[in-house]
Amino acid sequence: MTHANQGPHGVKSSIEVPECSPFVPISIDTHRIITLPRYSDGMVRKAVLAVLMAAAISLAESAAGVSWTPPSNWKPGPEKPMRVVTYTVPALAGDQEPGECAVYYFGQGQGGGVQANIDRWIGQFQQPSGKPSKDVAQTTKRTIHGLSVTTVDVSGSYGGMGGPMAATHSSKPGYRMTAAIAEAPQGGVFFKFTGPARTVAASQTAFNKMLDSLKK
Repeated sequence: MTHANQGPHGVKSSIEVPECSPFVPISIDTHRIITLPRYSDGMVRKAVLAVLMAAAISLAESAAGVSWTPPSNWKPGPEKPMRVVTYTVPALAGDQEPGECAVYYFGQGQGGGVQANIDRWIGQFQQPSGKPSKDVAQTTKRTIHGLSVTTVDVSGSYGGMGGPMAATHSSKPGYRMTAAIAEAPQGGVFFKFTGPARTVAASQTAFNKMLDSLKK
């Protein structure tokens, strides 16, 4: 099949497109002929399905024999020591910093007991009144898809920035932490969501939904 076009100086040019070619010719304003791939409906459906499957796989995370699905707008950040993943949580309008949800896994039998970690996390907060943070923290325990999950929620001035290996710890007033420890088949998986109190509150439902997605 031959397609001709009129050039800018009245000179005709032609492009040979074989009948069996997988490309279809189209014309544009410059009077040139270009070709685009010709796809069947079946090819398009398969391509869309592949993209959707890849997206679902990429959203799922796993460690210690369990998997979970994070909120779609929580973006994984650079790799950090001892962390499975670190999600950046979008800041609520008016907050100067985003939230962070760090997921830790130290190995089977490692990382310490559930209560010891809950107590340590609570101890990273100071109350403006001077009252011990353990007196205001809320701790619950529930079962999710056969997994024992302990959660804790506490607000105040947060002194745990940078994680347990940080050389120095700055204190952040007006912060909140909602965290969870899942007792997985291969050891504890630690979810620690911290940030400005309003940002954490805005994403509390999303955090709970991620915990509800935990499964073996």
